[in-house]
Amino acid sequence: MRIAHVTAAFPPYFSGTGNVCFQNCQELAHGGNDVHVFTPAIPGSPENGTLEGISVHRLHPRVRIGNAAFLPQLANLSGFDVIHLHYPFFGGELAAFSSQKAHTPLVITYHQDVLLTGAAAWIEKILRRTSSRYVLRSADRLLFTSLDYGQASYIKPLLKGREDRIGELPNGVDTLKFSPGKAPDDLVECFKPGLRRPTALLVATLDRPHYFKGVNVFLNALARLPDHYQGIIVGSGSLQPSYKAYAQSLELDGRVLFAGRVPEADLPNYYRLADVVVLPSTTMGEAFGLVLVEGMACGKPVIASNLPGVRSVVEEGITGFLVEPGQITGLANAVDWVLSNPQRAAVMGQQGRARVIEKYDQARIGIQLGKLYADILAHRDTYLADQ
Repeated sequence: MRIAHVTAAFPPYFSGTGNVCFQNCQELAHGGNDVHVFTPAIPGSPENGTLEGISVHRLHPRVRIGNAAFLPQLANLSGFDVIHLHYPFFGGELAAFSSQKAHTPLVITYHQDVLLTGAAAWIEKILRRTSSRYVLRSADRLLFTSLDYGQASYIKPLLKGREDRIGELPNGVDTLKFSPGKAPDDLVECFKPGLRRPTALLVATLDRPHYFKGVNVFLNALARLPDHYQGIIVGSGSLQPSYKAYAQSLELDGRVLFAGRVPEADLPNYYRLADVVVLPSTTMGEAFGLVLVEGMACGKPVIASNLPGVRSVVEEGITGFLVEPGQITGLANAVDWVLSNPQRAAVMGQQGRARVIEKYDQARIGIQLGKLYADILAHRDTYLADQ
């Protein structure tokens, strides 16, 4: 098959949506498909080219606001068997127009609700009821990363009468790359010298589009924990200086370490370095939590906010714990329990690894996606008759 994926973010930009798109495309390319990615060019990104068998087209937008980018080039996608849009992507709606114009099946992965404030919230609401509604209802198949999130999402009313086209495709992880093991000695000496302090890890993009990651919640929880506990934050972005300043205001100097952006190849070692992985997101802008699956794949217990979609990943008391969003005391207590019960935490990590292999293995999900495309193509005539 010749397949087009359209996404607002793609490596080297560090984001969950971009990483999921990359994983999907990797597996499809490994399966012998001709895979193309269309994504906005960003400053410092590579030129058009091939990445692990994927043809990457970095398009220069006419207008860009944050991760939204108007790409008129998307209006003329043709010659593909399937167009797969990773949404929300404000500006990417033209991919749906292309699918209609070329009579090409459209698959959408809906990653998360966009929760804004002020004038931006009103603009988003207008777009949701107009262009987004058209895009979502035009899909041959609309995939949520969990049906739990789909039931809670604000787009559910827009899909009335299209329920038979809704499905679930979880985010996946490379279980060979993300696996249990020992962190390299130089990394241990850099981040856990001497007494090998118990460590909680947070992995997130530290920019404004990812404001909901709950970094300040994590810092406040750490401030309530014993002094010999430490936190490591992996990720970079425009908000990193303010997070560092806030950590200083909480007198966390020496107890929270900002690792910055980590090369993808090195990321598993940071999970191996940690004793627990934390995802304290505060809103439904977090729909799944790929970092939870990555941490579980490395054999680590996880603690996450009790949010739709996210709660489908964590088995309470088995692979980790859920705490209410924004609850600093609840997060601190959960981290304290894990770090003070290393043997029981190790069992949780083993159970998390088993769950990832069973449900979230990247290769398994790639096979599911390929079968989904084939099924859509096989029944395309029936779909068009129902339009």
